[in-house]
Amino acid sequence: MTSEPPEGLAGEGVRTLEVRWIFPGRLETAVTGWFGRFPTGLESREDSYLLDPRLPGLSVKVRGGRALEVKMYHGSPGILEVEGRARGRLESWQKLSFPVSPPYQHSGSPAGWRPVHKSRRISHFSLAGGQIVACASGLDQEPQCDVELTEVSSIGQDWWTLGFEASGPADLLRSTLEATARLVFDRSLPGGAEPGLDESKSYQQWLSQRPGPKTEAC
Repeated sequence: MTSEPPEGLAGEGVRTLEVRWIFPGRLETAVTGWFGRFPTGLESREDSYLLDPRLPGLSVKVRGGRALEVKMYHGSPGILEVEGRARGRLESWQKLSFPVSPPYQHSGSPAGWRPVHKSRRISHFSLAGGQIVACASGLDQEPQCDVELTEVSSIGQDWWTLGFEASGPADLLRSTLEATARLVFDRSLPGGAEPGLDESKSYQQWLSQRPGPKTEAC
């Protein structure tokens, strides 16, 4: 496998601009209350990420046992900064998704894959009259940004993550994400937490830095 898209698919898929912060420990009630001031949908699922072999520039996962999702990294256009509230590394991605049958059931994780259980709270934002507003759901081809607050469990450890994903016209991705971030961070995170560059990383980067479960020697 290589980091190049499959032949004939290079111009397809969804282009997104994203930023994510990942924190250790359980998600506190105060943080869910902070996020809950926006309309929020709930979702729970398990994703499995391919970690071995490493594929530079690619993130590969089986999403909820129903779809193979391949994301191609297209670099960082810079830093998102909400003064006094948050700093994060922006990442440009191209996402392709293919329906699949579950690759395994009740047999543990295949070698090279890491299961991650996610309980997600998701809010949708879109441009309306030149301003970002929360909405019930996104509209195809319109400038929009999904924001998720997610409880994560992997290899017996609890984490939580706050992520922004902008989609729509390429020339509006950054302005849409930045406007959404300013709206979400118009109130500081509880406890004085300020998401910074140390916590800013994709799931793929984070998982590649986490050791796998220990195994008994035969």
